[in-house]
Amino acid sequence: MMVAVIGAGSWGTALSEVLASNGHDVRLWARKPEVVAGVNEQHRNPRYLVDVTLSERIVATTSFDELLEGAGAIVVVTPSHLLRSIAETIAPRLGGDLPVLICSKGVEEGTGMLPVEVFRSVLGSATRTAVLSGPNHAEEVVRAQPSATVIACDDEPTAVFFRDLLASETFRTYTSDDPVGVELCAAFKNVIAIAVGVSYGLGFGDNTASLLITRGLAEMSRMTVACGGQALTCMGLAGAGDMVATCMSRHSRNRRFGQDFVALGKSLDDFEREFHMVVEGALACKTLACLADRTGVELPLTDTVRSIVWEGADAREAAKALAYRPLKSEFYGI
Repeated sequence: MMVAVIGAGSWGTALSEVLASNGHDVRLWARKPEVVAGVNEQHRNPRYLVDVTLSERIVATTSFDELLEGAGAIVVVTPSHLLRSIAETIAPRLGGDLPVLICSKGVEEGTGMLPVEVFRSVLGSATRTAVLSGPNHAEEVVRAQPSATVIACDDEPTAVFFRDLLASETFRTYTSDDPVGVELCAAFKNVIAIAVGVSYGLGFGDNTASLLITRGLAEMSRMTVACGGQALTCMGLAGAGDMVATCMSRHSRNRRFGQDFVALGKSLDDFEREFHMVVEGALACKTLACLADRTGVELPLTDTVRSIVWEGADAREAAKALAYRPLKSEFYGI
């Protein structure tokens, strides 16, 4: 099968390699001509995962018409703030019920819509659109180190289609009927990873990190239930699994941003200039406020990260304010 992958960052590149290793031909859309040239001529992405030799089955392009010609499925792996423009660009070019898998993480600013909701609002179909998330660092997946992920869709055949498309000996895929829960988990874990990074940057230890992770899971669960998702999803691969990986791994850009930049008084612009990567958690801590306002769910950790990253709050003083919050039952609101 020909699979169209939109987004040539580290995760898009890694998923392209998974698909190619499974015997599929892959067309990879990239914005930058130098990335296209690197993939097609040297079989390397010159900006991400630069030391990995890619399969010759992967052919890159900057043309959406070329990308989609003959494609049997689409995998979208762009930053979440670009999803609406991507959906609007490809919608007129799609025929039939071509299945779409969204691997982006976040919440749309202004609307509070999840990635799958953005795509469905443009494409007008719920059954053809699935989401993927899990503890999947691209640096490990592309090297075929054992990993697992979850693919969620309201339509079971679509979830099973993508499950089988991506499954391999080293990339285990599970299905779920809770796309809302999976996507909320994906958004929250990046925010909490920034908080964990800041805590280590301030000199706090593993007890503090565990506190933030578990209270982050509670925050994630409250919002998931309020938005119609399943609390159990937060205990699975997309929730607890990805939370641990993102908060504790040396590969995590969100933790690195918190630890090496926010805690040291550096800015988001400083990080993006150095690493050429979007910090999804920095965007999510803003956009999740839309959902908090709509549902009335308390998000103390998310609010604190937003105050530090965007509003100039002092990290150490913000940590003190969290410590003095009123004491409550552990699982209130769930």
